Amino acid sequence: MIIDSSALCAILFDEPDAARYAAAIAAAETRRVSAVNLLETAIVVESRGGPPGGSQLDALIERAAIEVVPVTVTQIAAARTAWRRFGKGNHPAGLNLGDCLAYALSQTNREPLLFKGRDFVHTDIETA
Repeated sequence: MIIDSSALCAILFDEPDAARYAAAIAAAETRRVSAVNLLETAIVVESRGGPPGGSQLDALIERAAIEVVPVTVTQIAAARTAWRRFGKGNHPAGLNLGDCLAYALSQTNREPLLFKGRDFVHTDIETA
């Protein structure tokens, strides 16, 4: 399973549906996050909670045994295609840079994507 930053943020900010995302991650056979989505998550949590927020993110990644996947040229090509098809200003999904890379990792690995929100439901990606 590929994990989008939105799902990680839901857990870290203890949003009402946090348990749903935590359970999905715990039950997954594989747990992966794009390095770009990890950075995106770190920026969001540290902007709200400072360095302690980043430490909580690091602990979650370690505790849940989430593999951080470097971005490849193949993923970049898939992300570019995703932006052309579903990008902000082009499509109701309105995918941004981080979304496009989560989509690309999900697509190139042929794994479902765990996310929060309504953006990816407007795409053809398999959801977790």
